[in-house]
Amino acid sequence: MKKAFRGVAHHLDPVVSVSDRGLSDGIIAETERALMDHELIKVKVDALQKSDRLAITTALAKQTQATVIQNIGKVAVLYRKNQRANPKLSNVSRFLG
Repeated sequence: MKKAFRGVAHHLDPVVSVSDRGLSDGIIAETERALMDHELIKVKVDALQKSDRLAITTALAKQTQATVIQNIGKVAVLYRKNQRANPKLSNVSRFLG
């Protein structure tokens, strides 16, 4: 399933951007909203060190109960299933459904 999600995510643009200052309540709230609407999202993390980017991505996924599908450079792909997803908004429903 991760391979299919990576294929869908390839065409997506990041909907959440995390600055080098790290996570904030606003970023977590925006990620929650994006996951609720789209289920599969890209997040851009602007930390300089790879270890910092991975730590931020892992922390964001943990706080939003999402799964990290992929990390490439400064972009991460997160997924969280929504039982009542809007088929017009959900990236998973639109591209895999």
